[in-house]
Amino acid sequence: MLFREPETAALEALLFVAKDPLTVELLGEILELNRLKIEELLHELRNRYTVDSCGLKLLEINGGYILGTKPEVARYVEILYKQPSHALSNAALEVLSIIAYKQPVTRGEIDFIRGVQSERALATLVEKGLVKDVGRKDGPGRPILYATTEQFLLHFGLPSLDDLPSLELGLVSEDEVASALE
Repeated sequence: MLFREPETAALEALLFVAKDPLTVELLGEILELNRLKIEELLHELRNRYTVDSCGLKLLEINGGYILGTKPEVARYVEILYKQPSHALSNAALEVLSIIAYKQPVTRGEIDFIRGVQSERALATLVEKGLVKDVGRKDGPGRPILYATTEQFLLHFGLPSLDDLPSLELGLVSEDEVASALE
């Protein structure tokens, strides 16, 4: 479809330079195209990036779209920018998991679930932009509530929080955790 190439190229350029995911509505406004046309072009781009010889992929994050690199080429990008590994400690991963599944949640609730202090791991996650302060809980001391960010979704390649893996591990039920937090 030759007539769509300029539109596809413009869409691709917007997704490439965007700092944050772009919604279909915003893309339609910029490109002066209707929603259906934008969705067709996004589908076309997604198909282009499925071939093994391509290092990019179209990411859908919270209803918006952005271009990202495929995981198998990430190490080359890291070499280019000489960035240290962004690996998280086990403690930070535990805290991040609790926040992802129980958000919004306070540090006290996180500490209760883990059985140890989480201040340092939480500070690391905030510094990396994976979690953020989303307000204060009503109650004594009005503790800070934490939730995940779009950067969290982007980092783990998740379109939305609904795509988190199931909690059915058989260790502790969600009801047991919820009643313990009350």
